[in-house]
Amino acid sequence: MTTVYAEFLKTVGKVSTQAFLHIPRQASKEYCQGAIDYTYTRALQAVNTLSEQYAGAGYGYGQRVAVMLDNRAEFFLHFLALNKLGASVVPVNSGFLPREIAYVINHSDACLVLCLPRYREKVQTVLAGRDTAIPIADTESMSQLPSCASAPATGTPDRETEVAVLYTSGTTGTPKGCMLNNEYFTCMGQWYADIDGYCRLTYGEERMLTPLPLVHMNALCSMMAMIMSGGCIIQLDRFHASTWWETVREASATCLHYLGVIPAILLNQPETAGDNLGQQVKFGFGAGVDPKHLQRFEQRFGFPLVEGWAMTETGTYVCITANKEPRHIGTRCIGKAPDVIEYRLVDEEGNDVGEGEPGELLIRARGDNPHKGFFSGYYKNREETAKVWEGGYFHTGDVVRISEDGSFHFVDRRKNIIRRSGENIAAVEVENVLFQHPAVANCAVTPIYDETRGEEVGVCIILNETAVPEQASMETTAGILYDFCTERLIYYKVPAYFLFVTELPMTASQKLQRGEIKTLAGKLVEEGHCIDLRERKRKRKDAALQ
Repeated sequence: MTTVYAEFLKTVGKVSTQAFLHIPRQASKEYCQGAIDYTYTRALQAVNTLSEQYAGAGYGYGQRVAVMLDNRAEFFLHFLALNKLGASVVPVNSGFLPREIAYVINHSDACLVLCLPRYREKVQTVLAGRDTAIPIADTESMSQLPSCASAPATGTPDRETEVAVLYTSGTTGTPKGCMLNNEYFTCMGQWYADIDGYCRLTYGEERMLTPLPLVHMNALCSMMAMIMSGGCIIQLDRFHASTWWETVREASATCLHYLGVIPAILLNQPETAGDNLGQQVKFGFGAGVDPKHLQRFEQRFGFPLVEGWAMTETGTYVCITANKEPRHIGTRCIGKAPDVIEYRLVDEEGNDVGEGEPGELLIRARGDNPHKGFFSGYYKNREETAKVWEGGYFHTGDVVRISEDGSFHFVDRRKNIIRRSGENIAAVEVENVLFQHPAVANCAVTPIYDETRGEEVGVCIILNETAVPEQASMETTAGILYDFCTERLIYYKVPAYFLFVTELPMTASQKLQRGEIKTLAGKLVEEGHCIDLRERKRKRKDAALQ
């Protein structure tokens, strides 16, 4: 295995006339009159043309291009075109606030920003204050691509060449750029192509549907799975509950990728005579389904939901997945460890825990290359990279336990991360925003259980009474703080629950006791002692997507 482009080229030689990419009409209706389709041959032709345009403008090996292309066909084509040259992509979430967009582009040292035409003015505004200008291009002006200000490095793309930098929320609050190379991506595709059990793929026959954003590893896993099994990627713009099953049928999807929020929403829809799709869909693959939903979903819709565990940093070469029985339905079972990994479960002091006891999962690849298939490191953050690899194992921050039959069961996250509808949210990032408001004397952001989204963002706040308007109610104060956050954070990071307290659980060294705060917040919400702004947050999301 060498590069993503080389694997794509190999597959073109085997299934040249078969479907590579399908954007259903429901996903493309805002900019196209019908569905969008690419065979492998047509996609290759488009990729090679784009690659020539990039090379002609001076872009190539060792450079990074920030891309704001949403879940469009253009993302796949430009991704492959840049990979052919040995250049790396930096996916940028178009829903980010200007500050967040600027951070990703500036921190990544991108030499070009490529966006959809609709975002060109937005990007120009975001980058207007830079001392050094970054060229901006859109997908409809590739023939006038601005010249690169610096020459590419000398080299030939190989397995160690960087393919992408994906930014993930970190416990420090500042997004960290995960550098991912060709080996990471090809290992990910090979894992999926070789997997047995419920998720077995038949070469040249699968059609994998995903609504997940292409700025995340999960959707890129779908891409690699299809490239390396000769299948078709069915990419949605996002999850639409009202047309989900209609799209699945029309697109002839044989397998699906999901987040835990999706089955929860689909189960709340009215039952119909055509709910069972077991004759068409082989499996769904994802993570985070509420255990009490899984059996109901499978019985109603007729196919298994395969839960798994992986991280952006780990890729799927060391993925743990409940792809075979026993799956222990009704628990948070994530399956058994594959033969290619070595692992430890440790307590907070780094000592191995006893049999059956929960501990943080430390993991590495078996053999002489323990980093095989993992990320290459955090960009501009060697200290954090060394920290997560301390002792020769990758420290996941996830607490699991192992049952008597060797099955892993997810328990909790040790890292201070909230997992809402598949998005990782650093509590510290939200806290840092709230601390900027004079009414906040102290605060602690914490996850609140949510049956649909898995977790929702909650915050316990000690108010600075002198900075709160006189006679202001708690509802009014919560609304003021909510609005303050919406001006500084993308919608999903904004707290939905505001809990006003007089003290926060602290350690003897005056650090927040995150576990106790989570328990306290959950109890206050359950008892109704909170300001619940979930509906306001939902309306903001709907407005952002229009």
